Amino acid sequence: MTALDEPVDTTGLRGKLTPDAPLAKLVWFKAGGKADWLFEPADLEDLRLFLERLGGRLPVMALGLGSNMIVRDGGVPGVVIRLGKPFAKIETHADHTLTCGGGAHGILVASTARDAGIAGVEFMRGIPGTVGGFVRMNGGAYGREVSDVLIDCDVVLPDGNLVTLLAAELRYTYRHSELPEGAVVVRARFQGEPGDPAAIGAKMDAIGEARENSQPLRTKTGGSTFKNPPGKKAWELVDAAGCRGLKMGGAQVSEKHTNFLLNVDDATSADIEGLGEEVKRRVRANSGVELEWEIQRVGRP
Repeated sequence: MTALDEPVDTTGLRGKLTPDAPLAKLVWFKAGGKADWLFEPADLEDLRLFLERLGGRLPVMALGLGSNMIVRDGGVPGVVIRLGKPFAKIETHADHTLTCGGGAHGILVASTARDAGIAGVEFMRGIPGTVGGFVRMNGGAYGREVSDVLIDCDVVLPDGNLVTLLAAELRYTYRHSELPEGAVVVRARFQGEPGDPAAIGAKMDAIGEARENSQPLRTKTGGSTFKNPPGKKAWELVDAAGCRGLKMGGAQVSEKHTNFLLNVDDATSADIEGLGEEVKRRVRANSGVELEWEIQRVGRP
């Protein structure tokens, strides 16, 4: 297949299909290559029709806010699916559950729950990303994670089939799920509990303030770089290995929070990933701990 061939018959598709689509502007690091194809579906039926026609012939990757991701400089093979506003709806229910589209932002989930007097999902205020990404990665912050509140999720498989998966079927572990490869999360249901909107709001404000004080929010970053090893904090291991402020090309370890990498000077994705590998090497030499990437690294080098 050449880059000029469309991957599917586009007759009747209402979404936007873009060849050689630059992804750098869509990810927080503002670095990296292009997607062979970027598809932005008009709605769920449009997404299903597209994937059914694609029939698993090309790899499929869902992209949310691009906050927890390094897109390598060689770009992403196959099709990147980006869920926009049609997938960002949130509904609250009398049993203190929320039904959220896969494209809904975490802060919107938390604030919608607050307004409805639903407690238990305040932590989503502290995760930059969308529901689809949270569900795939078991996103968490401030003592809670998605596996604590997820009831089930609707996913579209690479062949276009829509299936509902119970939380138990995702076999959650720390920052990991067994969501099928190439599946796109289009909806999730979360179980909250009754709460006072003022108390919920205060908790969200405290989370927002804690993030502001401890994390380099107004920078080109990817969020937490490494998983916390059992019983330890990744940032402390990075700091103890002398990596605070360490630079490689245009990339730097944050001086404010050492588990964050920054694009400070037109870094390539190779700079960012290379810096992360160097940090891992230094931590291993200093403490004997093998850090694991939390950030997803995708595409061709």
